[in-house]
This record gives sequence, C-alpha cells and structure tokens, in this order.
Amino acid sequence: ETHGISFRIQIGVKELLDTDVLLKLLFHLPVNYPSTLPDISVNSDQLTRAQCRDVKEKLLEQAKKHLSEPMVHDLILWVQQHLKDVIKQSAAVCSEKTTLSNGTEDGIWVLLLHLDHMRAKAKYVKTVEKWASDLRLTGRLMFMGKIILILLQGDRSSIKEYLILQKTSKVDVDSSGKKCKEKMMRVLCETEVQSQHKRFQTFEVKEYSTPEELQKEFETAGLTTLFSEFVPPLLK
Repeated sequence: ETHGISFRIQIGVKELLDTDVLLKLLFHLPVNYPSTLPDISVNSDQLTRAQCRDVKEKLLEQAKKHLSEPMVHDLILWVQQHLKDVIKQSAAVCSEKTTLSNGTEDGIWVLLLHLDHMRAKAKYVKTVEKWASDLRLTGRLMFMGKIILILLQGDRSSIKEYLILQKTSKVDVDSSGKKCKEKMMRVLCETEVQSQHKRFQTFEVKEYSTPEELQKEFETAGLTTLFSEFVPPLLK
C-alpha cells in the first residue's frame, strides 16, 4: 500500500550463438504504477555489466511508450525478441566505457542497514556476500553483540538493486524453520559518498567486541558522522 510491489522474473533468451542467456529481471512497481514507470534491474551471469545496463536502458525506453498501461508482460516479450540487437549494439560501442568509469554515471553511494536478527546465520551471511560480490559492492557486514549492520558502497544502481534483493528474497528462516523474507530490516542511511569518505576495497564480514571497535571501523572509512548519527541509538 505504501511501497508498491517488487518481484523477480527469470527468462531464458536465445542469444547470438544460440546459447541460452539467463536474464534475471527485477521489477519494482510503485504504488501509482502504471502512471509511474517501474524501477528495473537487469542481471545475467552471461552478460557483462555494461550489457546489462544497456538492456535496462532499452527496457526503460520501451516502458515510456507504455506509460499508464500495464507493461511488464510487454517488456518481457520485447527483451526476448530484441536481446540480440541490444547486445550487438552494446558490443559495437567504443570500449572506453570500462567498469571503472561506470560508477561516475550516477555517483558512488553508501548504504547503512540494520537487521534485527539472523536465525540461519551461515546461509544469510553467504547470501549477503554473494550479492555484494555480484553487484561489485564493497563494505562490511558487522556483528556486535545483538547488533547487525550492513554497510555498503558502490554504484547507486547497484545499491538500489541490493535493496530490492534484500527485501524480496527468502534470506532467512522463521521460528518454525521455513524460509522467509527479511521483514525486520531498517534503512538507516542511503546517501552519496562525500569527498571525506574513503572507499572500502573489499566486502568483509567482521565481529566487534566493543562499541569503540565498531566506531573505529566507521572512522577509518571517514564515516564518523554516519556512526554518531545512527549507531548510538541502537546501543541503548
């Protein structure tokens, strides 16, 4: 009612060499969809990051043609029919657009999440590590006592995609052991990286025994303000 609907669709598409390309499409339909365009994320192990971005841009172009009418089905049909052409065009573009420059398009962002608990901790941690790796996000999964924080840095589009995954995937188990989605997550902060922030080079899972240790991790990354604004209330 307030956030709209998010869902993931996987489709196989015959590509140039008649091999199946598995496309993972994430759609977030806002409350006022279809009067408002959906958010779309595209992922595929067989395509480069640049190709996935090109597919996403083409899908959004198509979406604009269907504004104010249901469009998800049409968009899926379109990408099945035109993926070859998009990949050809993408390959023809000058290779100057390296993955290093991708981040400059919409800036590097930082995201701080608070999780209430992890019942299936080992599986949950592995899932978060995989998402961070797939989306080329760096940062920390932090444990201190009962406090669980996820701090991520990366392209804004990747940060958005991570949030959709976190909200829509069955990452944990409930009290009866059944797989369940994360319902107790809070976004503490989502903002553009400032000049004083330092970039984490990797994504790591770390445990801290004192608030001072946790604070030092934030300070090392130039995120002292982020810590002082959002973490102390969790320690009470």
